[in-house]
Amino acid sequence: MLYDDVSGLSVDIDGYALQRNERATSSGFDRVTTTVVLHGGDETGTGEDVTYDSEVHDALQNAPEEFSITGQYTLEEFSTHLSTQALFLGTEPDQSIFRKYRQWAFESAALDLALKQAETMLAERLGREYRPVRFVVSTRLDEPPTGDRILDWLEQDPTLEFKLDPTSEWTDDTVSRLAETDAVRVLDLKGQYHGTTVDQPADPELYERVIDGFPEALIEDPALTDETRPVFEGHEDSVTWDYPIRSVETVEDLPWEPTWLNIKPSRFGSLRALFDTLEYCENNDIRMYGGGQFELGVGREHLHAIASLFYPESPNDIAPKEYNEPEPSDDLPSSPLAPPSSTRGLAWKYAEPSSPEPAEHDT
Repeated sequence: MLYDDVSGLSVDIDGYALQRNERATSSGFDRVTTTVVLHGGDETGTGEDVTYDSEVHDALQNAPEEFSITGQYTLEEFSTHLSTQALFLGTEPDQSIFRKYRQWAFESAALDLALKQAETMLAERLGREYRPVRFVVSTRLDEPPTGDRILDWLEQDPTLEFKLDPTSEWTDDTVSRLAETDAVRVLDLKGQYHGTTVDQPADPELYERVIDGFPEALIEDPALTDETRPVFEGHEDSVTWDYPIRSVETVEDLPWEPTWLNIKPSRFGSLRALFDTLEYCENNDIRMYGGGQFELGVGREHLHAIASLFYPESPNDIAPKEYNEPEPSDDLPSSPLAPPSSTRGLAWKYAEPSSPEPAEHDT
């Protein structure tokens, strides 16, 4: 099994540190994350907690006591031990998924540290090769949603591709303008979110507009109701899922066998859940692409590493974090990202790209 390639790695943890990250984003909010730094010998391993609640990060930073995680483990043993720790300091986070985000921060940091202590990297450990990573840019449209923002991006770099979040305010003209660019690869309907700031209620008219306007794009996370389910009859292969995907069991519980899935490692929490799901998808011909969580630090780099090994040519929603700046610069890296010439652990610092050339993709 794929997980067996990493679960037996030894990791020696002498202590840990926490680093707070904060940055304004192009989506109009200030993002806060925490970098978990595990120390062991002369090495450090890092992971990123992407919980969407700044107060929770502040509480972690100001905790009066440290978690009891020092010692020598295999990664499997560390994961088991981590489950005994009160990672939210005895409180209940607003969303249960936040527990997985924090668990992933510590487990990915442990994997990074274990690989470095073994003087290897993830690709070598899995017997795979890092490949160039294709990415799409994720953004919401301006208000009202005219599509001008996408046209502005394409004027800056005509090779860009996009993942967009349709809303009920999208008109036929909006869809037509965007479709004419032939640059939209994924449309996230946000129908699986409940009680968040990005909820988009089921809207059969919007769904029909999107399916008709973007026949080649992937349609992510629809809300299936008696009114919307018939809209997708005959279009099931275009539907992909993101928010529900946290384990093999959640894949098997989907309304139908999927053709595509969005893989966000932080949603899985544990290394076992992630690697088991990656293997399940490969064995069942389920195509994958990566998704991000407004990472501010090493978390985005780790997403690049995993995408590079498992789904490099897919429309990965993991553009370099510079794309999330409120005022992106004019010299942003283009897709695909060239893999590093040398690396260690989970590190994956993309090489400076050469002049971009348009490439043909099937999605």
